[in-house]
Amino acid sequence: MASSDLEDLCVHINTKISTIKKTLQLRNIGQEPSLKSMLSKIGQEMVLLHDLLKKMETEVQQQEKLNNLLKELQKSAERDQMEAQHLRENIPPHLPKPTQSCITGLTVKCEEQAKAVEPERAKKPTKESKPIKEVPLITAEEFESVPTYMKGRLTYDQINSVVQEVNKAVVGKYKILHQPLKSMNGAVRNLYHRFLEEETKDTKGEFFIVEADIKEFTQLKVDKRFHGILNILRHCQRVREVRGSRLVRYVIC
Repeated sequence: MASSDLEDLCVHINTKISTIKKTLQLRNIGQEPSLKSMLSKIGQEMVLLHDLLKKMETEVQQQEKLNNLLKELQKSAERDQMEAQHLRENIPPHLPKPTQSCITGLTVKCEEQAKAVEPERAKKPTKESKPIKEVPLITAEEFESVPTYMKGRLTYDQINSVVQEVNKAVVGKYKILHQPLKSMNGAVRNLYHRFLEEETKDTKGEFFIVEADIKEFTQLKVDKRFHGILNILRHCQRVREVRGSRLVRYVIC
């Protein structure tokens, strides 16, 4: 046996002996009561550290897969770019060129399509394009022409004050009807659907309100005095009634 082999064997045996001594020392330390709790905590930390290392290993594997996928995409994009560059640099000179008649026909067709689109846009006016019709105020001459039994003790200013409140209800209603449905909250959406349900063939294209609109948008009391003023407005051709489905609709004249 060579001297170098013998030295290596001695070193190996000494290493084993040193390892056995350390193991015995650690076993004796683990049996000491004062160190058991500390060793238990170290064991728990080792378990947590092991779990963390597993998560990190999983994350690294996912990142490696993603990196490989990105490399493949990069290679594919580079191949496409090279093919496109090759096609651009090697366009055959004998390709047919568009004739003047083709260019003219294409231009005319585009103009016809543009003209066809413009009338379609013109046929679709927005709801807000039509102004909201309001009740005109009563003039002094009209007030004087109202029969005394209709006016009673009502004054000119009291009647026009109600006219202004009626206009508030009209504007409030039709602003909702002109509003985009998606922008409405629940309460406004319910009003919107009620307005639509109150429409009839006799009110199509007309502006009208019902008593519920007066209560919704104004502070007026729908009482005997209010109905008396409505009679005066009908007499002065400011509003007219459309009845149906147990509902009275006051259409703006």
